[in-house]
Amino acid sequence: MSAATTMEEPALRLASVTKSFGPIEVIQGVDLDIRPGERHAVIGPNGAGKSTLFNLISGMFPPSSGDIRLNGRSIAGLSPYRINRAGLARSFQITNIFHRLSVFENLRIGVLARHGVRYGLFRSIARMRRVNEETADVLERVGLAARGADLAGDLTYSEQRALEIGMTLTTGADVILLDEPTAGMSREETAEAVALIRSVTQGKTLLMVEHDMSVVFSLCDRVSVLVYGSILATDTPECISANRDVQEAYLGKEAS
Repeated sequence: MSAATTMEEPALRLASVTKSFGPIEVIQGVDLDIRPGERHAVIGPNGAGKSTLFNLISGMFPPSSGDIRLNGRSIAGLSPYRINRAGLARSFQITNIFHRLSVFENLRIGVLARHGVRYGLFRSIARMRRVNEETADVLERVGLAARGADLAGDLTYSEQRALEIGMTLTTGADVILLDEPTAGMSREETAEAVALIRSVTQGKTLLMVEHDMSVVFSLCDRVSVLVYGSILATDTPECISANRDVQEAYLGKEAS
């Protein structure tokens, strides 16, 4: 494969992906390319299949048919652990952290796993020093340096979401999936979350599900609209907001 071809390889490619639960086909032949380094949103009405699509990409469900490729390598049907090791990390719609561990310890778990270091009596002090330094760096990047020693369960909701984003960063993944990262936030918290996401995903590929259209249109390079398990349209935020089919299917008055 030539260098030029490699540069053009999508960071994430879905080809004719379907997912059925019994007789119900929730995802219907989705084709989607996510370019390296872009910020891409998937939007759609409730029940469109957005969470199912994320579960397929991250390995929670195997696809019924079709292929999913990460940086040119098929990951369809792989376990979430193997997909993460291949370079993809994900956050969840419901905050998923270790409430009884400190903020620092939550982040250090991911760094330890990436370095293949386990807690033990004979662990390398030098390796642990490097792990702690990298953990502190992520802690700073997500704006939680002052809360490092606090229990994760004592953080505010928006801080817990920031911690979860930080946990995706500790794996060193190049492709980040965020599932409704601003859900339940106030306008001020949302603005802070958008600034954080923009900062920490610089140079990475971002795929997100988000209902707040102001977040989508201000943050993302392209948007895909999922309706009844199929991609209705993929385009820039401006073109999506002007698309009459999209307006009728989802955005409605919000688009105008």
